[in-house]
Amino acid sequence: MVKEKYDVTKFERPSVTVDIILFTIKDNDLKVLLVKRNVWPFKGMWAIPGGFVRMEESLEEAAKRELKEETNVTDVYLEQLYTFGDPKRDPRTRVITVAYFALVDSTKLKLKASTDVRDVKWFSMYNLPKLAFDHEKILKYALKRLRWKLEYTTVAFKLLPEKFTLSQLQRVYEIIFNKKFDKRNFRKKILSLGLVKEVGKEKGVAHRPAKLYKLNKKIGEIVEIF
Repeated sequence: MVKEKYDVTKFERPSVTVDIILFTIKDNDLKVLLVKRNVWPFKGMWAIPGGFVRMEESLEEAAKRELKEETNVTDVYLEQLYTFGDPKRDPRTRVITVAYFALVDSTKLKLKASTDVRDVKWFSMYNLPKLAFDHEKILKYALKRLRWKLEYTTVAFKLLPEKFTLSQLQRVYEIIFNKKFDKRNFRKKILSLGLVKEVGKEKGVAHRPAKLYKLNKKIGEIVEIF
């Protein structure tokens, strides 16, 4: 069977990039990792880590490579967030970007700027600098998606140590939703769903020790919490 010839010049080919949004809880705040660009366009401005996809790479491979090259971050689980394709989003050429995001423990990361960035730093999601490209729009959507996921999945537990108090769990939700929850109602809801199991009490504390919990492994990832 003879393969039909395809003229690759028949249609214009836009460039494709990946952008990687890393969230963490740090200093009692929801933080996002940003890099300071060292090349045109938007040289000197803060941006989401990312870059162009190579012809031989999958999207996820490109995302992991760019993250390592620009920030020195490796071995993080990335979830595809959304595709942004406004024709005028990049002054260089027609660029479509696929955004990924993840929740990480900032204490386990050793940040280091390299390649085409001059600095890498955690910023509060509630006090962002002026951003390059359409990255403010991307981050707003990422925060909205993160909040949706907290409503129906156990993703919040990725930001906690293996053993935690219910106060610590509640604080994660309050930081991400940027609002207070009633302590009694929150605990009642979490315990009624069977999301956690008691594993002991705090040790070596001056105050009355609080109960410690672990995520109940029998609970699936999808569960309606709110």
